[in-house]
Amino acid sequence: MHTKTNQSYRFSKPMTEHQILEKAAEIVATKFISSEGDAFTNVGNTKDFLSFKLANYEREVFAVMLLNTQHQLIEYRELFFGTIDSASVHPREVVKVALEVNASAIIFAHNHPSGIAEPSESDKRITKRLTDALGLIDVRVLDHVVVGRTPVSFADRGLI
Repeated sequence: MHTKTNQSYRFSKPMTEHQILEKAAEIVATKFISSEGDAFTNVGNTKDFLSFKLANYEREVFAVMLLNTQHQLIEYRELFFGTIDSASVHPREVVKVALEVNASAIIFAHNHPSGIAEPSESDKRITKRLTDALGLIDVRVLDHVVVGRTPVSFADRGLI
């Protein structure tokens, strides 16, 4: 008797643009963290990582990169979600997260869905408030990156 084998074929769904960007961010983080352990002391690497994470959102998202004493990533966390042109950021919540993971340094990031990454006066004010709050618990703020078509680093501009 001849038995016909049942072959099943697996077709995976194509990845969405968001999934591709998430995977790219993961690769950037893994590549740089495992190589020298200093991924996020280089502004270019940081901008790449954050662009992959935040550029695809249609509304403002405020995120933090929580770092250890060697500036290695402990955790990336998206904390606040807003509208197309603003997000409410609460210093108390940022301090809580930094304490929760015992971070010694932090990088802020948020996107501008318009694509124009020029920091607003509001961006500068919240960065100052957050820096002051985190200074009370000895957490150093390394940068604030605004993601748009071309990301802008506060540190590069002398704003931190």
